[in-house]
This record gives sequence, structure tokens and C-alpha cells, in this order.
Amino acid sequence: MKTVRSKHVVVGADFAGFPLKEAVKKHLQDRGWTVTDITPDIDKAPMYHRVGFALGAKIAEGEFERALAFCGTGMGIHIAASKVPHVHAAVCESVASARRAAAANSANLLAMGAFYVAERKGMAMADAFLESELGTGYEDWEGFYAYHRIGFDECESFDYEAYKANGFEVVNPQSAVLADEPKGRAY
Repeated sequence: MKTVRSKHVVVGADFAGFPLKEAVKKHLQDRGWTVTDITPDIDKAPMYHRVGFALGAKIAEGEFERALAFCGTGMGIHIAASKVPHVHAAVCESVASARRAAAANSANLLAMGAFYVAERKGMAMADAFLESELGTGYEDWEGFYAYHRIGFDECESFDYEAYKANGFEVVNPQSAVLADEPKGRAY
């Protein structure tokens, strides 16, 4: 698997996200990243959902640990990628939310919308996302990591039919002990 620690990432865009993807890709390459770009022929106006499926597959098949996805809003490509097993996608429009997506929710795919995210902000968002991992930067309250790890694990193993059969309750829910009064950036 090509990992963040080895500075490998896969990117892809539809026609609307293409210019932002190009700027972020160059920025990452200038910072020493190996960037694999799976964007289809831009002249054929690739459909956002197909790019999302393809990026998600790179994660699901264990080829890459993280991906960056770009379309007009970030939302369509995010929805498509989220259909692929083991993809935990986040659509973000700020540096703080991109960092938090990785640090608190263990997102492995960051989607950005070129209609809303300027190039410099997109570069900073990519840096924040790629430099964070679950439990980093926000572990300023007792139980933070355990709480968010449970969320990740339960999302990863979620089976809707089992959930439905269990009266719309999580099957075998886990729990974490939290501080009496969590403090930090979220409060």
C-alpha cells in the first residue's frame, strides 16, 4: 500500500474540479509527494461519480491509504466515493475541517469543491489532511481517541440489514469513558 508516511497519494477530478486538482497536485509534488493522478481525459468531461468510484477503489483495494477528490462542490464526488467499501470520505471547505476529518474521523478521502475552495486554501487543506491521523492534534480531552476510534470501527463494520433486524440499534455497541467536561477546539 502506498501510504501517507511514504508521501504517496492518489488524486482525481471531474472537469469542474480539474483546475483546483492541478494546483494542489503541483503543490504536493513541490513538497516531495508522489502523486498518482487518475483523472480521465479532461476533454471528455469525466463524470464526477465515476471519478469518485475510481478513487474509492484505490483505497478499497489497498493501493493507497489516502485520496484527494475534486469536483465543483466536492459533494457529488464525496457521495460516489462513499459508496465504495472502506472509504471514509469527508467533504471540507476549510483547513480546520480537513484536519479534523483525519484527526477525529479517520477520513481517508478528502473531497474539495472548486466552486468554493480557492487554490491556496486547497493546498493548505491538502497539507492539513495528509499530515493528520486519527488522534492527532485534538486529543485534548480524556477519551478522545477511544471515542472516535469506536465511531470509525462501527462505521467500518456497519451492516444495515443487521442494524434493521436489531430494531435500528447498533449491534454490539462499544463505549468509551469521556472526561466529565471535554475541553478543546470542539467546545
